[in-house]
Amino acid sequence: MDSLNRMAVELVDEALDFADELNVAGYELDSGATVIDFGVEADGGLEAGLLLAEIQTAGLATLQTRMGRVDGSPTPYVELTTDHPGIALLGCQKAGWELDVGEFAGLGSGPARALVGEEREYQALGYYDEFDLTVLCVESAVLPDDAVVEHVAEKANVNEGAVYLPTTALGSTAGSVTAAARAAELAVFRLFELGYDPQDVQSAAGSAPVAPVSYDETEAMGRTNDALAYGGEAHLTVATDDPDVFEQLPSSAADEYGRPFSAVFADADYDFYEVDESVFAPAAVTVDVLDGPTYALGGTHEDLLAESFGYQ
Repeated sequence: MDSLNRMAVELVDEALDFADELNVAGYELDSGATVIDFGVEADGGLEAGLLLAEIQTAGLATLQTRMGRVDGSPTPYVELTTDHPGIALLGCQKAGWELDVGEFAGLGSGPARALVGEEREYQALGYYDEFDLTVLCVESAVLPDDAVVEHVAEKANVNEGAVYLPTTALGSTAGSVTAAARAAELAVFRLFELGYDPQDVQSAAGSAPVAPVSYDETEAMGRTNDALAYGGEAHLTVATDDPDVFEQLPSSAADEYGRPFSAVFADADYDFYEVDESVFAPAAVTVDVLDGPTYALGGTHEDLLAESFGYQ
C-alpha cells in the first residue's frame, strides 16, 4: 500500500486549493509548518468536515452526508465505508495521539501516527509508514503553534516544515461531522480491545447523526459521544466468528448505557481517560461473518439522543 501520509497530503493540498469555498484557512508558521483551520477561528461547514474526515482516513474511506431523522426530526447524518478498516480506521482515523505540549492540549488523529508507530494497533496491523511529509489532524479549541510542530516533527522524524496540521474544535460544524464519521471506527476499535484480530475485519460501514454545535467543548463532547452511543450504527464484514466478543460490541453492553455522556463524564471528574472504554461504541452493530452467521446487536435510543441534542 502507498504511504498514508502521501495520500493525506494530497487531500490537504485540495483543502488549501479550495479554502475559500470550504470556509477554511491555511497558515504557514515560522517553522515552515502549515496549519489548516477547519473550525477554530474559521467557520468551516459540512463539506469541510467531510474533507477533514477523509484526511483523517488518508483517503481510504468514502464519506458522504444524507438526511435522516432523530426521534422524528430531520437531521443530517454522516456515512463512511471502507474496505481497509484496520489501516484506515485504527491506523489512521483513531484519535490516538494525546497532545500535551506546554499549555496546548489536544487530540491527534491521522497518518502521522503511523510514522511514529508506538501504539499497539500497528503491531497488530503489521503496518508502519515511511514518508518525508506528515499530516496530523488536531482536535483542539485553539490552533497549534510551533511548539506543537516541534513535538510532532521530532516524534514523526520529519522536518518541521514538512508538518501539516489540519485543526478543528470539537465544538464546530466540522468537529460534529468528523465525530459522526467515527461509528465504524468505534466498532473496529471495540473489537480490537476485546482481543479480535483487526486484520480479520474485511470491510466496515458506519453512520451517525451530526450533533448540533455547541461552543462549550464539554457540552460538545457530550453531544457528539451521545450521537455515536445512541444514534451510531455500524456494519462489519469479518472472516472469523466469535459470538462472545460480538455481543460486547454495541454501547448497550456498557454498564453506563442509558445515561447521557455529560453525566458519565462528570462522574469521571471530566477526565476523558477515566471513562470506561465500553462507553465508546456505536448504538447498533451488524456483524456479517463471511460464509457464516450474521449478528444484529444493540439498537438506537433516539429519545435520549433528542434530549441530548436539545430538540424542542
